[in-house]
Amino acid sequence: MISPHLLLLFFVQVGALLLLALLLGRLAVRLGLAAVVGELCAGVILGPSLLGQVAPGAEQWLFPAPSSHMLDAVGQLGVLLLIGLTGAHLDLRLIRRQGATAARVSAFGLFIPMALGIGAGLVLPAEFRGTGGPAVFALFLGVAMCVSAIPVIAKTLMDMNLLHRNVSQLTLTAGMIDDAFGWVLLSVVTAMATAGAGAGTVVLSITSLTGVIVFAVVIGRPAVRVAVRTTEDPGVIAGRVVVLVLAASAGTHALGLEPAFGAFVAGLLVSTAMPDPARLAPLRTVTLGVLAPVYFATMGLRVDLTALARPEVLALGLLILALAIIGKFLGAFLGAWTSGLSRWEALALGAGMNARGVIQMIVATVGLRLGVIDAEVFTIIIVVAVVTSLLAPPLLRLAMTRIEATAEEEARLLTYGLRYSGAGDDVR
Repeated sequence: MISPHLLLLFFVQVGALLLLALLLGRLAVRLGLAAVVGELCAGVILGPSLLGQVAPGAEQWLFPAPSSHMLDAVGQLGVLLLIGLTGAHLDLRLIRRQGATAARVSAFGLFIPMALGIGAGLVLPAEFRGTGGPAVFALFLGVAMCVSAIPVIAKTLMDMNLLHRNVSQLTLTAGMIDDAFGWVLLSVVTAMATAGAGAGTVVLSITSLTGVIVFAVVIGRPAVRVAVRTTEDPGVIAGRVVVLVLAASAGTHALGLEPAFGAFVAGLLVSTAMPDPARLAPLRTVTLGVLAPVYFATMGLRVDLTALARPEVLALGLLILALAIIGKFLGAFLGAWTSGLSRWEALALGAGMNARGVIQMIVATVGLRLGVIDAEVFTIIIVVAVVTSLLAPPLLRLAMTRIEATAEEEARLLTYGLRYSGAGDDVR
């Protein structure tokens, strides 16, 4: 039973976080940034980085330890629905159309930064590792380095009116593949962190992942089609999709995998059964307007930027940031070069895929929850996610102005302009 005081405090916490997150999110959009940057800053302001330094008593009163579990629960619901919506908005036909080029760019963009992350994780001092051991820490850091942020990339391309360009389509496709592998690898890391890093654990994780995919294709896909196609009521559809996402998350969690992977698979199934994402408008409104801002603000509460004042932590942060940027750019360049693309197209691919954004933030949250990383490394990963997302728009603009538009792209502009009209506010 929740005490009246804790319940009142919970209402105040959610109200304060949401209000400040919405205000700063709108400000970030007006400044040409992603809304998630402002929402994250809301938690940073109310957390130990600012309020905890200026008025530590007020920060402790507003966010005492006993109330953190309720905020975490709201945040978990928000992030699972956000991941499900991201999967539901992926255009799987786009992946089939891009074919070998997308696979090559994705492979280079996946394995090069992952190798750099694993290498860094193996040589970093033990003081920065969590409780999972050096192997789990290194693999986790590799996963955090290799992911891209499809929601941030898509929003950036829409805002810059570049979604119709061939390079943009290729960037989205390669990013989709990277993120799909990222969720799989994150599930493996989760299993290793909770059950140990033995070979049997890895085999069991891969077996469980295979079972989830087979179940999704054989049973999940027809079940989802029945769920979303037997009604035209948007509210009913939204409710059914929430049930599907939570059921899939519970299933993967029960198998020892990451719940986010289940949510992502559920979203993909919704995408195959309901190609028109406009029918998910009610769910997008609640998730993107309320639950997701609360989640990002809550995550900002865990960021302690004062840790960067320590020279060794700042040096580690700069090292990881450099490896993250170089790894993705090098991977995209090699993938583009081996596919016969130009250097400006390669630069555009590297800039787009470098945006880590929300996906890396979610990965960092999982690592902190599992104890794989400590608060200092968590802060570093969050800073990397924000900085790489801020670098993407100007670099994309620089590269795309030097790539001549084709007649095919101009024709696609009309199609995508109609298809994605109004979607910019819904994609993070």
